[in-house]
Amino acid sequence: KVDLRVGRIVEVQPFPKARNPSWKVRVDLGDLGEKWSSAQITNYSAEQLGGSLVVCVCNFPPRNIAGFLSEVLILGAPDAGGQVILLSPRKDDDGRDLVAPGAKVF
Repeated sequence: KVDLRVGRIVEVQPFPKARNPSWKVRVDLGDLGEKWSSAQITNYSAEQLGGSLVVCVCNFPPRNIAGFLSEVLILGAPDAGGQVILLSPRKDDDGRDLVAPGAKVF
């Protein structure tokens, strides 16, 4: 079974060693703690990503990517132009988050 959880991006760093343009992203997953991901989501700036809620796969084995241990997979889908659009939970009408980091996705 795939363990999907909501996480909040708390840090974004450049990842110049990656083969494809990527960010190093630290994600707060509530009770699971903070985990790192290598994410090819450079169509978003670091400022746009910071504080965002995202959906992550949390139980894949960690992967070594250019000497960096990626512990979770941040999910997205390509738009018509091939840019990755992050999957994230909805907000209420006032723009507040409806779910907290660590929430299970069913």
